Amino acid sequence: MADDSDAALIVCKGLSKYYGPFTAIENVSFQVKRGSITAFLGPNGAGKSTTMKILTGYLAPSAGTAIIAGHDMTTERLEGSEGLGYLSENGPLYPDMTPAGYLRYIAAIRRMDGSKRDEALDRMLHACQLEEVWNKSIRKLSKGFRQRVGLAQAMLHDPDVLILDEPTAGLDPNQIQVVRDLIKSFAQKHKAVLLSTHILQEVEALADHVLLISEGKLRFDGTPKDLAAGEGLEARFRELTKGVAA
Repeated sequence: MADDSDAALIVCKGLSKYYGPFTAIENVSFQVKRGSITAFLGPNGAGKSTTMKILTGYLAPSAGTAIIAGHDMTTERLEGSEGLGYLSENGPLYPDMTPAGYLRYIAAIRRMDGSKRDEALDRMLHACQLEEVWNKSIRKLSKGFRQRVGLAQAMLHDPDVLILDEPTAGLDPNQIQVVRDLIKSFAQKHKAVLLSTHILQEVEALADHVLLISEGKLRFDGTPKDLAAGEGLEARFRELTKGVAA
């Protein structure tokens, strides 16, 4: 990707993470621009989750820099988090809360109150289609509804950056379409989305840009069309990941 930091909301520069002799990621550099849905593709264990945890401030890098909306996530983690929404894989929820109560709790953590909080809650209620479960226990919700509640907490404060780790894993086709529509509508607001997945269909359905990581190193940075390169995504995936199983 071209070096255009002014237009990029996510910037990784030479990110590495070591655990003793084990290298989780090494010298990973890329950017995600405004309005882009960038798929972060790779087999299990490739380094996707490690990279995303560094981007969100959950992990410190061994080397390199992660910048979210202009903030270095090592030295300005709180400032960067204000412009960041994050949904981890199997995002943790409080099962005894209702979606309404849980999102009010998230709003309080985000220091949202009064009309700002009420407007945000109403926006998420309708955008994530939570009306029929708004006051039901999260424990009783289907996985699809729980995922929508997770997305609602990530988008509640209207961040500039949305980072999603396997957001459609385990969902049925109808649930997947609802989540995809939510992600697309978010990016259309001139925001940046980084979507971790090992599901090739997600790349075809959502992404305008692709990053492919394998064995801790970035192997591809370009468009889905360029990745397919006449061979198709599946063949190129196998080629670039050396046949590592997803």
